[in-house]
Amino acid sequence: MSGPVVDNAVPSGNSSVAIPTDISGQILDLDEDDDLEVFSKDTTLTEGSSFNASMQTSPASMINQYKFEEEEEDADTKDIFVTVDNPESFVTAIETYVTYRVMTKTTRSEFDASEFEVRRRYQDFLWLKGRLEEAHPTLIVHPLPEKFVMKGMVERFNEDFIETRRKALHRFLNKIAEHPIFSSTEDFKIFLTAGELTSHKKQGPGFLSRMGETVKAVAATVRGVRNRPEEFTDMQEYVEAFSQKISSLDKVTQRIVREQKEYLEELKECGPMYTLWSQSEEELAEPLTCMASSLDSCCKETEERVKQINDHLIPALHEYVLCTETLKAVLRRRDNIQADFEAKTEALATKKADRDTMRDELDKTEDRLEWANNALKSDWTRWRKVMRTDLRSAFIDTAERNVSYYEKCLAVWESFLHSQRTDAEGNAKDDCS
Repeated sequence: MSGPVVDNAVPSGNSSVAIPTDISGQILDLDEDDDLEVFSKDTTLTEGSSFNASMQTSPASMINQYKFEEEEEDADTKDIFVTVDNPESFVTAIETYVTYRVMTKTTRSEFDASEFEVRRRYQDFLWLKGRLEEAHPTLIVHPLPEKFVMKGMVERFNEDFIETRRKALHRFLNKIAEHPIFSSTEDFKIFLTAGELTSHKKQGPGFLSRMGETVKAVAATVRGVRNRPEEFTDMQEYVEAFSQKISSLDKVTQRIVREQKEYLEELKECGPMYTLWSQSEEELAEPLTCMASSLDSCCKETEERVKQINDHLIPALHEYVLCTETLKAVLRRRDNIQADFEAKTEALATKKADRDTMRDELDKTEDRLEWANNALKSDWTRWRKVMRTDLRSAFIDTAERNVSYYEKCLAVWESFLHSQRTDAEGNAKDDCS
């Protein structure tokens, strides 16, 4: 197994993720039916979307009227840029794995150089995520892609799987780089710069220690929280509702893509059929050939549309399906801290011995609970703003591409109609003469 190496890096492109604005409203209010077969046709756009009553306004220009309330984040304010690319597969006698090149460019003074290049595998990303969660239990760490995708396990190392994972890992690191706390941690710096992580991984908590923490967490969960602040109960209710809605959207969108792919395959068969038909119908040869050409053009546009949904909208939705599990875990950890505080408070009230020691422990736990609450509230606000921006951008991009798709297909068929009408008019004049 070849270890990671540090080389001179020349990062390419700007990997920043713009955060334009927050939007109002809580969650997308869809019916909770699993299949969501029928959506309301009375859906209206609100909050900054202005539509002309005149039907002469093109759909594309309507989309462009959707304005953000805040300006997009200026890339010049960023001081760290991270890129994940160049995946390489390795096969050993024990395992097969993929490493990814992680290139960093920064102007931060705590870094020894301005550019770094290392290679990391998936389990290294897991290590980073675990370290951040351990150090900041009530901050929201962006989710990693799943370790396994059941339907694709047989072809886990094919190009599509690797590219999908690369994009998700790239996004994960950039989300960390944009976070005001995570981006300044020593673990993140080590991940970006260290030649190898083996020695750093050994410094983490051992298996028995992690098991002990798990047992304590389970015990705290079973014990429950008696006086959870209402705002955190509201957060839990929000997450549960959001989880249902985003999961439904994810399933429906994936189903749409499957159906669109089936439609595309059938559409591809139509063009050649018209071409063959034109060879046996001399008088209809021209319109049949035009039909074949029009269908071919529509096939190309449909293929591009399906690819866009599959490559952009589905990953955006599924990313926030994974986020809901992260949020639930963060809220459980906050409850565990409060449960620990309540247990110590109860113990102090019932035991007379060692009260001074217990009082010190209680004060520390109270401080930890207060820090955890404040950290979660702050990060919760930030997460909701980023989430709404991400989903809003994905929906607007999909809407714009859909408008473009239908406009192009409409232009193809209008051109076909125009050519046939012109031919018909020309034939009519010839008959009159």
